[in-house]
Amino acid sequence: MGRQPVCAPSGGDHFWDRLIDCLRPRARDDEDLRWYVRRVERYLAAHPEVPLAQHRAGDVAAWFDEMGRSDRVTGQQFHQAVVALQACFAEVLGLDWALRFDWDYWQASARALGRRHPTIARDSPLPGTPPHRPVRSGRAPAIAALREVRERHAAVLRSLLGEIRRRAYSIRTEQAYEQWVCRFLLHHGNAAPTALGAEHVVDYLNFLAAERRVAARTQSQALNALVFLYTQVLNVELPELNALVRAKVSKRLPVVLSIEQVRTLLAHMQGRHALMARLLYGTGMRLMECVRLRVKDVDFDYRQIVVRDGKGAKDRVVPLPDALRAPITVHLGEVRELFARDRAEGVAEVYMPPALARKYPAAGREWYWQYVFPSARLSLDPRTLKSRRHHLHESGLQKAVRRAAHAAGLPKVVNCHTLRHSFATHLIESGSDIRTVQELLGHADVSTTMIYTHVLNRGGRGVKSPLDRL
Repeated sequence: MGRQPVCAPSGGDHFWDRLIDCLRPRARDDEDLRWYVRRVERYLAAHPEVPLAQHRAGDVAAWFDEMGRSDRVTGQQFHQAVVALQACFAEVLGLDWALRFDWDYWQASARALGRRHPTIARDSPLPGTPPHRPVRSGRAPAIAALREVRERHAAVLRSLLGEIRRRAYSIRTEQAYEQWVCRFLLHHGNAAPTALGAEHVVDYLNFLAAERRVAARTQSQALNALVFLYTQVLNVELPELNALVRAKVSKRLPVVLSIEQVRTLLAHMQGRHALMARLLYGTGMRLMECVRLRVKDVDFDYRQIVVRDGKGAKDRVVPLPDALRAPITVHLGEVRELFARDRAEGVAEVYMPPALARKYPAAGREWYWQYVFPSARLSLDPRTLKSRRHHLHESGLQKAVRRAAHAAGLPKVVNCHTLRHSFATHLIESGSDIRTVQELLGHADVSTTMIYTHVLNRGGRGVKSPLDRL
């Protein structure tokens, strides 16, 4: 390591040697390893009179909470501290409380919502150049090339985003359309869109199908983006694209877990991510609907949850499982304590949609507007530079579900959306009406919900294999 730790607990060098051995696989190099060790040193320096073996979960949580309130602590530094203390208490010392501590929650809090995150991206104003992170040396040449496209065609892209927002399309659609237009222009040598016509559109879409082998929906999304660009932004009517080769449409059945597999998966999860996963399965909510859930939308009296601004800008109501009433009540009690501390320090504010923020300027500081699953760390809003407590980043739950599926040995590709598929399938399997399931899922057409009826065709359309007659 090249230096001796400045603060050593009982056990001396032996403790630090074991800690370094645990942290070495997580570090990129020796310098990175030194920083992991320094996080433990700084924690110990903040608790000089408490023997290491006598530290408790509350001590660690309080230290993380204090770190999370500092504007000077970056996400990387916060992540290093969580990983280092987990190695210290759970792996080196093996303390009972550390084995049950919700380390995943604190690690997930290290990642802040970026400027282009769907929760806050729509609130950014239309700039001269769409906001993107600066390109660092060593990044893929394609990223640098796309940035050059954005800089050269800033006026067209600004008009494109303006037309999309005027029609109130979703932020995902906005980001996808902007990306496809940039890739289309890049494919044709960064030429001006007014110099390109229908034959160039066909050439690019055929390239996607034949060379890139994209899915049919991906090609259709690119086509919609380019048609929108020409007809709504440039006011140019494209002729029939007769030479277009459509990508083959694939019909896929959703991955569904059995009830026993869901039980096994959830048993391998713990902490806040376990609660969120149970909520996904118990309500059929989408991932982003879960992480964006607000306190006011959990109705204990009517045993329901109101999903606001779901896919297609629609609200809907889903059941609040009785099995989650007590856990969510306890969880909200902890969140309210966090909110009270934030309010005492003048930082109790969450993101509000722009129109609501103008109409109700103080709403973001009210309890009922707070996120049900807030991040443990305050972060600077990339647009306003205000210090806010956003919701947990969705990547933490995604990783937790994948790890649990791997630990459970499930022979399926499992992600968060699998729990939604399983919710719908198990409802139909138990006799629920297809229209009811459609309403709970928020599907615009019942044909989308019908895909879950495959469970009724057990054994391949319900037939008995001739092998079973031998």
